[in-house]
Amino acid sequence: MTRKVLLVDDDAAVREALAQTLELADYDPVTAGSFVAAKDQIRADFPGVIVSDIRMPGRDGFHLLNYAHDMDPDLPVILLTGEGDIPMAVQAMGQGAFDFLEKPCAAADLLNVLERAFASRAQVLEHRALKHELERGDPAARMLFGLSAQAEALRERVRSVAPTGAEVLVTGPAGSGISKVAEVIHLMSPQGQGPFVKRPSSGMTADDLVGVCEDAAGGSLFLDEISAMPEATQYAALEMVEQGVGARILAGTTADLAALSSKGQFHADLFYRLDVMRVRIPSLAERPEDIPVIFRHYVAQAAEQAGIAEPEISSEHLASLMADSWPGNARSLMSAAMRFVLGMPEEVAQATDLGLVEQMARVERSLLIAALGRHNGKAADAAKALKLPRKTFYDKLARYQIRAEDYRR
Repeated sequence: MTRKVLLVDDDAAVREALAQTLELADYDPVTAGSFVAAKDQIRADFPGVIVSDIRMPGRDGFHLLNYAHDMDPDLPVILLTGEGDIPMAVQAMGQGAFDFLEKPCAAADLLNVLERAFASRAQVLEHRALKHELERGDPAARMLFGLSAQAEALRERVRSVAPTGAEVLVTGPAGSGISKVAEVIHLMSPQGQGPFVKRPSSGMTADDLVGVCEDAAGGSLFLDEISAMPEATQYAALEMVEQGVGARILAGTTADLAALSSKGQFHADLFYRLDVMRVRIPSLAERPEDIPVIFRHYVAQAAEQAGIAEPEISSEHLASLMADSWPGNARSLMSAAMRFVLGMPEEVAQATDLGLVEQMARVERSLLIAALGRHNGKAADAAKALKLPRKTFYDKLARYQIRAEDYRR
């Protein structure tokens, strides 16, 4: 989300001073001297926050507040006054102002309120985007969460491979939701009305394979962690794929099948047949900006399952989640959401067994990725936003093995 702030004040000197303060803090201020000059800037999807004086000639800040909330009831409006009038502050908050500051306000106070307002706005816009996706009736949108470039690329990949009917190899780190992605592919495929049969490959015999193919007739057979399939069964699987069976074959693995096949530890011909269409799931460490979205979904889900009210999630808690690398990926984030809903102590590793240097490195990596995401993968813009020299920024990308192009939409 952009960091746009609409500044409305009839005093030009005040407008310019506030604008300079916001520019130094990496905000994008747009100024207006009256309600009339400001109203054309306000729309339902305004990607930022409004800061307005209350006492202005003609229509005042309360008119602007009401106009903004007619356009979008969730748009944060911060009102300023030089009167020090407590009843006016109460009135402003009662009419839905996000906060109220007395002029002249300290820069630190204004920036603190703005940070909270932008966090609130980001949550609202994220929820709206997800709701829009869900209303499209698209299984990829309903089941594969995230607003990052990587999340959207995953959804687009699923949408492209699903209708083909070809074999698909789904790869990703442990806990990333490989079977879930396979199910989405099934739902969006020509076999989507048939059964979705999921079976672990470990210990599967050739006879077992024949049986599960019959169970999945007319639908899809998902062979989970196919790297663990016994060698003899791999030969049977290759024969069945080549002959064609009555079910679409989907396979999943957390292992590097290409490396295993090159070492003779997995049937190379079976790998090539399954690798016709590959879908790779990015880890949470690659897309930390998706963690708040996914965590909120799991919290809502856990609260519903537990039959209790959904607890409020602070921006500080979300920030701490983004600072963790989540080696268990979505599965461990789901467990964290359940503990959060039940009021149990958080047990993420970064809080207990990591030194300060590693914790700071994780936070730094998350900030670099988040900046690239906000600036569409443009490294120069991200470096400027973080107030880093370009060389330093590129050195940090190399240190953390971050590729700017992965965050371009």
